[in-house]
Amino acid sequence: MRKGIIVDGYARCELARRQGRRTIICLEYDVTEDEALRWLIQSHRPSRGLNAFRRTLLALDLEPFLQEKARANQRTGGQNKNASNLTEANRLAVRSEVAAAAGVSAGNVTKVSQLRKTADPRVEEAVRTGRISIHRAWQWSRLSPRQQLSELDEYQSRKGTNQTSRRLIGRHVAKLSPPQLIPPSLGDLLKPFVPDRSALLDSIVVTEVEVPGKIAYLTKDALSTLRSIEESKCQT
Repeated sequence: MRKGIIVDGYARCELARRQGRRTIICLEYDVTEDEALRWLIQSHRPSRGLNAFRRTLLALDLEPFLQEKARANQRTGGQNKNASNLTEANRLAVRSEVAAAAGVSAGNVTKVSQLRKTADPRVEEAVRTGRISIHRAWQWSRLSPRQQLSELDEYQSRKGTNQTSRRLIGRHVAKLSPPQLIPPSLGDLLKPFVPDRSALLDSIVVTEVEVPGKIAYLTKDALSTLRSIEESKCQT
C-alpha cells in the first residue's frame, strides 16, 4: 500500500521483530486505502479470525466511498445531476456491496448499522466477541438500555446453566452402572397422581441426575410417546 501499511501478514512481521530481523521479504501493492480495507476484510473471513460483526463494522467504513461512487454513476447516467441524495436502487446497491465485502447478508449490514446507534455498550461488546448473535443483539437494541442489559444477563445465565447441565448429565451417563433389572418408569413415578395412567408411560425409563434447577429432561422418543398419549385421549 502507498502508506506502507501492512494489510496481511501481521503475525509474520511481529515474529521477525521479536527475532531482531531488520528486513523481511514482502509483496508491495499500489492500492488506495479503500481497496486496502476491502482486502483486509476479505483476508479475515471466519477461518482467519474476525467474526461477522467485526467484518461488517470494517466494511461499513467503505460506505462513504461506495456512496460517492454511486453518485458519480448517477451523474454519468444523467439521473438527478444536481442532487446529492442517492436513489433507492443505488442505496440498495451500496448496501449489497458492503455486505459482499464483509461476507454477510445485506440484512446483517442494516442490523449492524443500527446496532452502532442504539445498542448498549455491553451488548455491543457481547456481539463483538461472539457471545451473542447479530440478530439477537439487534432485537434487543430496540429496548431501553436497562432492558437490554437485563436480557443479556438473563441470556448469559441461562446459557451458562444449560452448559453446566449438559456437562453434568454427560458425566452422569458416563459413570452409570449397569442398568437395574427392573428400572423405574414414568408410570411408576406418576402412579400416585395419575391412577388411570396409560400403559405407554411404563415404556419411559426414569433416571435421576444431579444437575442444578428444577428441570425434567426428556428424550425425543419420550416426548413422542407423551404426545401420542395426548392425541389418543383427544380422539376418544
